[in-house]
Amino acid sequence: MSFQYYEELKQLARAVRQQNGIDGPRVLKSQIKKIYKDLNIVLDYWPHPLKTLRGVYFNDSNGVSIMIYKNLPEDPMVFTMAHELKHHLVDSAEGLVNCINGNINRKIEIGAEVFAAEFLFPEADFIQAMSKMGVMEGCCSAEAIVRVKRETKTTLSYAGLVKKAEWLKFAAKGILPRSGWKKLEEEIYGVPFYKRRKN
Repeated sequence: MSFQYYEELKQLARAVRQQNGIDGPRVLKSQIKKIYKDLNIVLDYWPHPLKTLRGVYFNDSNGVSIMIYKNLPEDPMVFTMAHELKHHLVDSAEGLVNCINGNINRKIEIGAEVFAAEFLFPEADFIQAMSKMGVMEGCCSAEAIVRVKRETKTTLSYAGLVKKAEWLKFAAKGILPRSGWKKLEEEIYGVPFYKRRKN
């Protein structure tokens, strides 16, 4: 059953967090790099973007390595690193896993997304953060998503937060915007200092 598979991946994500002393919804690249090092995973960055490819997992006679596009912004970089970690922990028998849409089993790919989302911001922490802000089930607004990202400093992207809000029924599917988050962030919190200095 897919549901059980995804729930087991969430449990695994929480266990890996606990084993590595990761607490709270802000997971840093350095923390995942340490996990890679402990697992003897070589991390390589490649300089050239490919349209649908962010990361590749290799497990062959040369050992285990993960390649990630080096110019990803922080949030998608950390998410991709967690996504590829799942491939190592669960899918290593596949040998080569590259994250191109439709290139490998859909269940495996969705599983990597589920693992990464839980690894970066566990559901229990998300529920607690929403509850602390007084957001009730079915009542999550775009402003609440911006606030939870700002107040928790999570490295889960806005897209990931929207999916989590929908999955946990804080928002109906399709109600929250899919883009425009940075603009909304500036409307709520003001233009960042580094942008003001350019003007």
